[in-house]
Amino acid sequence: MGRPTRAVRAAITQRRADAIDLKLAGVDWLTIGRKLAADPSINSDGVAYPQGYGIDTYKRGDEPPTDSRLIELACKDVSKALAERSTVLDDSADELRKLMVERLERLFFGVYRSAIRNGDLQAVDRAVRIIERSSHLLGLNRPVRTEVSGPDGGAVQVETTGLEELQRLIALAGDPGEGGQG
Repeated sequence: MGRPTRAVRAAITQRRADAIDLKLAGVDWLTIGRKLAADPSINSDGVAYPQGYGIDTYKRGDEPPTDSRLIELACKDVSKALAERSTVLDDSADELRKLMVERLERLFFGVYRSAIRNGDLQAVDRAVRIIERSSHLLGLNRPVRTEVSGPDGGAVQVETTGLEELQRLIALAGDPGEGGQG
């Protein structure tokens, strides 16, 4: 099987976008699967969704996908679409980061000359701030180590509880008469 045509790829991209839109609207996985199914006999709209789920079996006249297969396909579509969007966002963020660093470099050279030639303390302060910002954008700063401590700098006290205590607390949370939210 060769690479899908441009039209097929566009239809799959649209299907994935539709799957994300439906999931964002709170639609359950099976309903998404049925709405985007290729076979009109299981499609919730009664139409053949272009490049829908089970398109190959539909074209061959075979049985349509099961409910569990429709759920699996819908989940896979949403995951792939989100991964693709994330990659695009990462690429865009990288491009923007490069642009911002370039701008900071241009600002830095003007401020740096003034700081070095004239001993201008305000320019020195500006140069240091530009360096700090560039370092932050480029990820050159080391992570800050954070320590958590208990009262008066002592050790943090950790308590464990048994299943019975957890069940009691859950019951309390569900009982409005006991200060719960339920």
